[in-house]
Amino acid sequence: MVRGKTQMKRIENATSRQVTFSKRRNGLLKKAFELSVLCDAEVALIVFSPRGKLHEFSSSNMQKTIERYQRYSKEVGMNGKILEQSMQHWKYEAATMAKKIELLEFSKRKLLGESLDSCSVEELQHIESQLERSLSSIRGRKTAMLMEQIEKLKEKEKVLSAENAMLSEKCGIPQTPLRDNRKSTVSYITSSEHVDVETDLYIGRPESARGRYTVQVIADGNK
Repeated sequence: MVRGKTQMKRIENATSRQVTFSKRRNGLLKKAFELSVLCDAEVALIVFSPRGKLHEFSSSNMQKTIERYQRYSKEVGMNGKILEQSMQHWKYEAATMAKKIELLEFSKRKLLGESLDSCSVEELQHIESQLERSLSSIRGRKTAMLMEQIEKLKEKEKVLSAENAMLSEKCGIPQTPLRDNRKSTVSYITSSEHVDVETDLYIGRPESARGRYTVQVIADGNK
């Protein structure tokens, strides 16, 4: 005979309800015992009958298991509360940062010359002052970089002069002064541009060098 499927609802008949409770209670206690033995789990089971009678099972000590459960519940509650507070904090931070980004974008558009129709004279003067300070800072940085490049070129000139003197000494070539009041202009022509470089070097013997000299050097752009 096929056993019918039990509907999950309260059994109205008191006798049937008591019999079903006894059978399922025993089965539940047996399953709890098997779970504790097979899986080495700490299991505690508490059941009150419809008449208020207590039925319990514990794989170790019921009181210790209950205390452990209470500690765990308290920790979980505190962690959950801390997590919720943290989430609220980060939501507030995200909203604040979004507002700051919006204000910065609006200020950026004004500095670029956009959205100026709604600006007053005072706001326009403030924007102008900001641009002037920025331009001054950029020019100062550019000047500093140019001065650094000039110093590097001077150091390179000293190194090349020392190498030139050493080579002249090895080859037995009399050294001649490298500087004179007269100046020469050396023009470098590459495949992409023409650059005139004015130097303090002269070409030829000192007693015969007069005026300015221009030398054009054509460099192959493929080299």
